[in-house]
Amino acid sequence: MKKLLNTLFVTQPDVYLALNGENVILLKDEEKLGRIPLHNLESIVAFGYTGASPALMGYCAENNISLLFYTMTGRFLAKVIGESRGNVILRKTQYRLSDSEQESVKIARNFILGKLYNNKWILERATRDYPLRLDVSKFKEASRQLTNIMSDVKECDNLESLRGLEGQGAVVYNRLLDDLILHQKKVFYFRKRSRRPPMDSFNAMLSFAYSLLANDTAAALEGVGLDSYVGFLHRDRPGRVSLALDLMEELRGLYADKFVLSLINKKVFNESDFLKKENGAVLFKDDARKTFLKAWQTRKQDKITHPFLGEKVEWGLVPHVQSLLLARYLRGDLDQYPPFLWK
Repeated sequence: MKKLLNTLFVTQPDVYLALNGENVILLKDEEKLGRIPLHNLESIVAFGYTGASPALMGYCAENNISLLFYTMTGRFLAKVIGESRGNVILRKTQYRLSDSEQESVKIARNFILGKLYNNKWILERATRDYPLRLDVSKFKEASRQLTNIMSDVKECDNLESLRGLEGQGAVVYNRLLDDLILHQKKVFYFRKRSRRPPMDSFNAMLSFAYSLLANDTAAALEGVGLDSYVGFLHRDRPGRVSLALDLMEELRGLYADKFVLSLINKKVFNESDFLKKENGAVLFKDDARKTFLKAWQTRKQDKITHPFLGEKVEWGLVPHVQSLLLARYLRGDLDQYPPFLWK
């Protein structure tokens, strides 16, 4: 149970939500886990819920408190909301700003700054953790280049140039991804990004992790009332969750890449976990996919101190917190969107 930004996150499984006066009561096997006043809540987000009382749902609907339900894996199930004027205004603001390149750049810059900053510190931490196994001077030079690109991003005023700078940063960072693979180099290596289909084991793991992160982020955005298909950096395309792709940029390296690298370097996976097709595509075997999913869910339970809020949150809640912060910015409650900056 965690309360952030006037949102109550219920992350324990099998918790029943009930109404008591003007409070929400959290029950598990008839044991009371907590009691939270409803008057200062904007929304309640429950993962792996057992249920909620009709009285609580009615109270939330009448008082414009969103009540959202997700599976334990983060898949969005449903939400109970009252009058929709808040979400309508929020989405209209999102659509209006998305149609304006000038306004889109203001938001997209921070997505990319977050990505570059986090990738820079992935490299910096690697030189601290493995100084004898890495070419430290090469990593320090890449870190310096990312810092310079961040300076250019801060001054960038159009989306095309911003995408170019993001691409430059990706090239700098990707050149060192193979160096971060410390074990099983004959099986796991990185030459270039390949997808649809992935052509090697490392790219197969990256693609799966990015897909899971995109799903988690899209669900989080929908939960706060935003349209996950209307982005600022990634433009509209049928069937593409453009805003989710925007928001996850700052988390790709930090969340997905580091997760995949840890699985490889801890030797959780090996060559026998993958299947190579006649066209060269490399895919997970069924059991390996299940192992990956289990590890992903375990990782989401790890705690981290949120750099903007200064509070400890589970990794799995980071997309939800960032979605809330983005919604706060679009509503005018924040001067700018604060990206997730890790160090």
